[in-house]
Amino acid sequence: MAAVAVHQFVQCITCHAWSPDQSMIAFCPNNNEVHIYKLLQDKWEKLHVLQKHDQLVSGIDWSGTSNRIVSVSHDRNSFVWNQEGPEWVPTLVILRLNRAALCVQWSPKGIPLATVDPFHLRILLATTSTDGKCRVFSTFIKGVDTRESKTGSSSDPKFGEGSAVSLTFFQCKEELTFSFSSSTLTQQQILQLDLSSSWAFGVNWSPSGNTLAYVGHNSMIYFVDDVGPSPLAQNVAVRYLPLRDVLFVSEKMVIGVGFDCNPMVFAADKSGLWSFIRFLGERKESSSGPKSGSQSWKEGKGVTEVVENDGENGWVISEAFGKLYGQSRQGLSNDTVEPSKIQGAAHDNCINCIELLKQKGPKTKRFSTSGMDGKVVIWDLDNQHDLREYL
Repeated sequence: MAAVAVHQFVQCITCHAWSPDQSMIAFCPNNNEVHIYKLLQDKWEKLHVLQKHDQLVSGIDWSGTSNRIVSVSHDRNSFVWNQEGPEWVPTLVILRLNRAALCVQWSPKGIPLATVDPFHLRILLATTSTDGKCRVFSTFIKGVDTRESKTGSSSDPKFGEGSAVSLTFFQCKEELTFSFSSSTLTQQQILQLDLSSSWAFGVNWSPSGNTLAYVGHNSMIYFVDDVGPSPLAQNVAVRYLPLRDVLFVSEKMVIGVGFDCNPMVFAADKSGLWSFIRFLGERKESSSGPKSGSQSWKEGKGVTEVVENDGENGWVISEAFGKLYGQSRQGLSNDTVEPSKIQGAAHDNCINCIELLKQKGPKTKRFSTSGMDGKVVIWDLDNQHDLREYL
């Protein structure tokens, strides 16, 4: 089994983050609190409950450089938590949002960004939205970043030179404020991807920053190479439930998690074509449904290439969508149709968060997931022999 540890903390977990040494974990138990647990003598014990938000905490990140925690919530506020002695002291961050804050992440320099995934070498930042679009911004700040970090992944010297709309971090008396500075930033978006026809969720850069992956609510995952004026895009459709988050574990392997309660492995072959490989946990398919398969579209520079990998039963409509269609036609309730069985899976409900576990050495083989079942699961790819070629 790829799951090496399963920890049942509470009934439901919205998001989680690890301390720099991975001895503590912070998570939201699907309310307005942040709970901090520490591993003491092979047992997780609750040390702190951070209470400042008024509504659901939707994003947490633990800085690896300053040991500070940043949290965002549906209450449109953010707090930076500093540990002073035995207590965690909050500092309000004014986001100036008129909608809920959904996610947050520290930049590599220890500056919190109200966004999804920043790439630390080329100062590019990717976001996804419920409008189905993935947008890439440049977060280059004059006087802070060097010209070397300003260069984008494209060979075009003009690409990435204009700084995009970004959130800079200023300190004013006792409050920390996210605000725009016209003297340091040029408010210009450098790339917009319109690949998804539905909500777009998790997004992640590859370790080199040459490939971008994000997922949509239409059971598709999108891979974009050569992020620049002429990006190359691939769409991989799976016949399972939609994904919520995605993580690169290497240049050739991506892990997707979501409503199927079981991490999905995607990998690129020698030609650079991405496809669905398998679930990490054992899965028992329904007898009438397809056994495996995916479909990919590779696009770029006006050329579209369609590649099918349809297993034994050919390309058919998604099993999940087929059930929904049948229910609507026959007027059946959800309880009358038996869903796909997951045998030996670590999670019992939707997985909504995946985090990389930093290790010594060039290759990362461990990551953690949390979900609506209140579990945090540690996964190790070292014993997955059929996946070693992609690590």
